[in-house]
Formats: sequence, structure tokens, C-alpha cells
Amino acid sequence: MNAKQKFLYLPEGHTDFIFAIVAEELGLLRTLLLLAGFMLILWRGYRLYWLADNDFGRFLAIGLTTSIVFQALMNMTVVVGLAPTKGIPLPFISYGGSSLVSTLVCVGLLLSISATIPSEEREQAGETASCEAAA
Repeated sequence: MNAKQKFLYLPEGHTDFIFAIVAEELGLLRTLLLLAGFMLILWRGYRLYWLADNDFGRFLAIGLTTSIVFQALMNMTVVVGLAPTKGIPLPFISYGGSSLVSTLVCVGLLLSISATIPSEEREQAGETASCEAAA
């Protein structure tokens, strides 16, 4: 079997089917770590929803978080074969600049929302403010 025949099943593996390549090259443990990373984004985003001080920040946080995680889960279900091909890239990993830029904009907005949380709520949640940690 030559090298060209080896990759006929996934002819464009570097694009929307990158999760299959990650699973093949890195194994089950690192694939589960990738899934845990998206679950961490889900947990922190929904936690941000509860801690945000205004309604706009809350709805933006839950919308952006759900968008990122839903996109990742849809890509993973397509790669595993549980859903038909949709053309949805895996956030942060798939080939292509526009998907990466839009995902990074979403994460930047989430970080902006987290910067507006009052320090009293951060202390109640068990976090320290960034200026207090630096001092």
C-alpha cells in the first residue's frame, strides 16, 4: 500500500475531519483531553453567565459559550459518524483562518465579560482579583 492509498478515506483530513487525525495520531487519552478542554470552556462560560452583572453580558456569555461548544460537539459527532457531514470546523484546531478568527473574537468577548465581574462576586466564587494576585 503506497502513501496515496493510505489516506483515501479522508481525502481532506486537515480541514473539517481534523478530529479523526488528532485521534489517530495522539490516541485516546489526548482525544479525551481535547474533549475535556471544550467541557472546561462550557463550564467556565456558563459560570460566567451566573456571575455577570448585567443581562447583556449574561446572554452574550451563554450564547457565545453555547456556540463554541455546540460547534465542537457537532464536528465530533460528524467525525465519529453519528451525524451526516455538515462542514462545521472544529474550533481552534481546524484548518482555515476565518473560523479561527471568529472563535478567537468570541473568546475575547467572553474575557471582556469576565473583566466586568465585580470583585465581591469573584471573592464569593473563590477567586481573587487579578490586581490582588499580582500584589
